[in-house]
Amino acid sequence: MKKNKVKDTFFSKNRSLNCRGKLVGLDTPKVMGILNITPDSFYDGGHYNNPSATLDRAGEMLDQGADIIDVGAVSSRPGASEISDQEEQDRLHPVISLIRENFPDAIISIDTYRSSVVKEMLASYEIDMINDISAGEFDENMIPTIIKSNIPYIIMHMQGNPGNMQDNPVYENVTDEIIQYFSAKINFLHKKGIADILIDPGFGFGKTLDQNYDLLGHSYAFQMFELPVVAGISRKSMIYKLLNTNSENALNGTTAAHMILLNNGVNILRVHDVKEAKQAIHIHLAANKTVR
Repeated sequence: MKKNKVKDTFFSKNRSLNCRGKLVGLDTPKVMGILNITPDSFYDGGHYNNPSATLDRAGEMLDQGADIIDVGAVSSRPGASEISDQEEQDRLHPVISLIRENFPDAIISIDTYRSSVVKEMLASYEIDMINDISAGEFDENMIPTIIKSNIPYIIMHMQGNPGNMQDNPVYENVTDEIIQYFSAKINFLHKKGIADILIDPGFGFGKTLDQNYDLLGHSYAFQMFELPVVAGISRKSMIYKLLNTNSENALNGTTAAHMILLNNGVNILRVHDVKEAKQAIHIHLAANKTVR
């Protein structure tokens, strides 16, 4: 697999996501701040269950330069408990309401694989983007809902589901197989009329430690789709297990991985630590002489 120079690819060109009339330019990499409102997420589960604490956290991330806030009410860590769509909506309503009221210009993404949740959040708050770990595989109504909503749609690769994805993931070539998956999925979505697609290779979702690092090393390959690439690698077990530590002490390793992703053309870093990710981007841009 021949590595392309990032400067010669689509990703170096000026492009914007249209988030219900609000433009997110992708001429430089962007940061998506993670806002988990779950009791059991792997790193910050239970930290932001109180709406007031959630609002403070959203404000902090925006102050630090987050371009997008990605709000998730269902944990997707391996073996996480499943909740009903009504409980997911009940968790989201007070949080999204507060963010919209206090930060009306914020770009809000909802991390969900349920079309009923998408419909409710669109109707109530005009959310800006959907981040679907299943790429429409878990809910047959998700794709028709996205078509009607006309908002950017992040599709992620996952082998299996959160309950079994880490049991025994097997690939002949992890990067090539994910490329094949996205080729078919993107073609399908384009035929359905969905134009604003972002792709996420799904680090940690149905991949072993070695497979994750194979994918990280070959992450430049996803430039071939000429679509924005999102990467969520922040404080994940692929970082802390390699370094024999834990998620609390995985920030330095996360930043090292972020620099690899940035050099390989990734457009959006999905992170817990916004300030540090913005600093990594600033250094990356300075090294490539594109600081603005």
